[in-house]
Amino acid sequence: MEILIKIAQLLLSLSILVIIHEFGHFAAAKIFKTKVEKFYLFFDPWFSLFKFKKGDTEYGIGWLPLGGYVKIAGMIDESMDKEQLAKEPQPWEFRSKPAWQRLIIMLGGVIMNVVLAIAIYIVMMAAFGEQYLPTSSVKYGVQVDSLGREMGLLNGDKILTVDGNEVKNFLKIPAYIIMEQAKTVQVERDGMLVDVQIPSGFLSKLVESEDPGFLMPRMPARINTFAETSTAKEAGLLENDWVLAINGKEITYYDQFSFFSDSVKAHANDQIDLLIDRNGEKMNFDVKVSEAGLVGVTVGVNPEFDFVWESQKYNLISAIPAGFIKAKDGISNYLKQLKLLFAPEVQAYKSVGGFMRIGSIFPATWDWVRFWELTAFLSIMLAVLNILPIPALDGGHVLFLLYEIIARKAPSDKFLEYAQVFGMIVLFSLLILANGNDIYHFFIK
Repeated sequence: MEILIKIAQLLLSLSILVIIHEFGHFAAAKIFKTKVEKFYLFFDPWFSLFKFKKGDTEYGIGWLPLGGYVKIAGMIDESMDKEQLAKEPQPWEFRSKPAWQRLIIMLGGVIMNVVLAIAIYIVMMAAFGEQYLPTSSVKYGVQVDSLGREMGLLNGDKILTVDGNEVKNFLKIPAYIIMEQAKTVQVERDGMLVDVQIPSGFLSKLVESEDPGFLMPRMPARINTFAETSTAKEAGLLENDWVLAINGKEITYYDQFSFFSDSVKAHANDQIDLLIDRNGEKMNFDVKVSEAGLVGVTVGVNPEFDFVWESQKYNLISAIPAGFIKAKDGISNYLKQLKLLFAPEVQAYKSVGGFMRIGSIFPATWDWVRFWELTAFLSIMLAVLNILPIPALDGGHVLFLLYEIIARKAPSDKFLEYAQVFGMIVLFSLLILANGNDIYHFFIK
């Protein structure tokens, strides 16, 4: 059921993005009185699931959910309609329009994807605002796993800067390290300033692990819940009491929980002395341990109790510039991610994902807030990818149109045909790489 919910969210998100993108081309073409022969959600090789015709345009839904398209008359596109191009140009065809009009038509899809992302961000900012965990609020330092230790960090390190730059949102530090290809992390360790050198080859391991959990806020070991029969509760312990020591041996943090569990079991049919911090007051409790080595508690963490989260509220007016800024940052960050594909140190190409990877980022339960956050992100991703100067993408058409405007001479139709074929080969190769990585990670690795 969880997989079906993820698939449903992915298909709905992609449908919205494709319709908005293709509508950008469609609307611009209509403004300049250019004939649009087809407007399709998903591709329709051999047959379509649904179609109808209104005016000069056939609208439909294809069966292959790899995108969508508008077929503009007189344009060399993925349909490779050479028969139409062999005829004399007509005034309502794409090729008959001035270069600046064709440029706007080709940019229409990318512009609409950016506009959609901005609109989503504005609405979400106005409705929910923003909440983040300031790095300065992580007062107990970090908790790291084996990957974090390989990087050179230790439990309790307080991160100050990355390559000398402050990262205000603690939860974005892993992404910042990757995207900026960081070399050092400055930390406070036992009251001393330490410059941690990130080992050579570490970034590729971090990208491949896809685990932001290698760097977490270190949190106190707090009493979370009690069992129905709990000797700890009978002794007077309360929820959110912070465990500091057991029989005089320091426990303090959640990453030491296994020590807590082992220590309790070691005193079965006996009693233990727990040192507790309750709202800043230290207290001792004698707690009986059952024959099974239990005291009837679970020890957990409470981020809301231990950290001060920053919240930024917006009204509709102030949300507008905030939405633009968030979209701009999203475009900048995604361009940095693309740049990593060509960084030998990072080897990000190994983690390029296809539809399975995209679908996996959606939650297992339907969450409209998360859905729209991801749709805005995917809209920016689609805009950036489409504007890349690769033939067969919008960016390829834009590149040739800019050449035509500057040189005052259009490339030949034959050149554009070959470029289109080359671009499609590149795109299919990338599609195979991305989805091949998905299959490898899911079934083999």
